[in-house]
Amino acid sequence: MPRRHEFGRADEATHPDSMRAALAEFVSTFVFVFAGEGSVLALDKLYKETGPLASGLVVVALAHALALFSAVASSINISGGHVNPAVTFGSLVGGRISVIRAVYYWVAQLLGSIVAALLLRLVTNGMRPVGFHVQSGVGEVHALLLEMALTFGVVYTVYATALDPRRGSLGIIAPLAIGFIVGANILVGGPFDGASMNPARAFGPALIGWRWRSHWIYWVGPFLGGGLAALIYEYIVISTEPVPRHSHQHQPLAPEDY
Repeated sequence: MPRRHEFGRADEATHPDSMRAALAEFVSTFVFVFAGEGSVLALDKLYKETGPLASGLVVVALAHALALFSAVASSINISGGHVNPAVTFGSLVGGRISVIRAVYYWVAQLLGSIVAALLLRLVTNGMRPVGFHVQSGVGEVHALLLEMALTFGVVYTVYATALDPRRGSLGIIAPLAIGFIVGANILVGGPFDGASMNPARAFGPALIGWRWRSHWIYWVGPFLGGGLAALIYEYIVISTEPVPRHSHQHQPLAPEDY
């Protein structure tokens, strides 16, 4: 693990492991956004005239949970399986990755989301991505607090199952636990603001569908909630005693490991 709040060495920017990790984040975010936004478009197609039934929320939640489980599982051994700029931000706040690595991840995640939204628009014969917006009757401040609370749960789960050096065999189910918490949170927050919890998930569809109403909420809320979860878990829950290096086998290589 890098030293806390490390910027990163210059050679980290061009190291093959950094490139592989960024590629893993690009692909996994693409997979997640394609399935997640695709499930929303599919429901819109099925219920174009009557509107989606309440059960449609369950379908969307399930699609996101399954897609995120697969996305995290397929990239956790390469990049740590962030698939979410808020998770990357939480890892940066907790000193788990360097600034250089975080920037690589953010760029890859956003590009993965954009490509997924573009491909969805192509394969659906021009359907406009829906993205996220605050529902009628819900104030922006309420939506902001909701995104903070939902993302707090996601990043806290990431820390508990994937980053905590004492996690033991619990790390095996980390992708499943992360997928489950996102699916559960969509059931809670979906009717109010869509329950993004992920700036990359919101950005690609917003850009390709050109829907920017209250978009700032889906950046500020997740970053604040994710950062708060990281601070609490890293500095209060996790022991301050040194941890053997082998206990970080799922962490991206730090500059001093190269």
